[in-house]
Amino acid sequence: MAFIDYYKILGVDKSASEKDIKNAYRKTARKHHPDLNPNNPEAEKLFKEANEANEVLSDPEKRKKYDKYGENWQHSEAYEQQARQQSQQRSYGGGQQGFGGGGFGGGGDFSEFFTSMFGGGPAGSGRQQKYRGQDMNAQLQLNLRDVMESKKQTITVNGKNIRLTIPAGIENGQTIKIAGHGGAGGNGAPAGDLYLEFSIPEDPEFKRVGSDLYKNISLDLYTAVLGGEITADTLTGKVKLKVAPGTQTNTKVKLKGKGVPKYKKDDQLGDLYLTYTIQIPTSLTDKQKELFEELAKS
Repeated sequence: MAFIDYYKILGVDKSASEKDIKNAYRKTARKHHPDLNPNNPEAEKLFKEANEANEVLSDPEKRKKYDKYGENWQHSEAYEQQARQQSQQRSYGGGQQGFGGGGFGGGGDFSEFFTSMFGGGPAGSGRQQKYRGQDMNAQLQLNLRDVMESKKQTITVNGKNIRLTIPAGIENGQTIKIAGHGGAGGNGAPAGDLYLEFSIPEDPEFKRVGSDLYKNISLDLYTAVLGGEITADTLTGKVKLKVAPGTQTNTKVKLKGKGVPKYKKDDQLGDLYLTYTIQIPTSLTDKQKELFEELAKS
């Protein structure tokens, strides 16, 4: 398998900060996401590589190993263990030399060692080690209305369809683990896990805070003064509300149970808070002006 430069995949250099890597991953993942590039094998491949790159470079320990060992970073522990054994043998007078004539600590040939340890060369016969597959990251975008009830959905990751249940009340930035759907393990070892992050953009109509919702409602001046009945939209349909005479601007009304379900508690919902804003008429007829003037005098 050809070596993949994870820094190049995300478009950052080796001195990039954790924040730079996170931002670069999100940008790259969105660009090549299968939902935005249906039936595009190249985009799917780049999306997979971006996930792999983020999984390694966003983990300080993995990144350190990757920077040191490159494509063989997953086998770094085996290399270091062998290096320690070689060092001990030299300390005890064994005289055994490491690869490249200078020992493991002296800039020996990594690739020769890994080939002998993990397949290909005669020295690897019977010594292949199992290693767990890489954990992977993916992102799924939803809207606010999608989280009002639990639902089943099929997503495609690494060319595989994964059917999962998305719990109602999931929040923006929340991540769930899907066991066994990461990278394949080596030599029969278990696969890694998939970490699925949910992206829920702000809704243009409702503001969400936890399981509660907030919404502004415009009232015409006449309804505010005289009272009446209005219809308001919620995420589950329209409701009729009575407006008391003399309602002031910034008056708040609570609609119990009209918010978002609490995570993994579908039977418990937040509330919807409406804030009234009074609309002052700007185009009055002469008759209407006269009436307002009479009201002002009285």
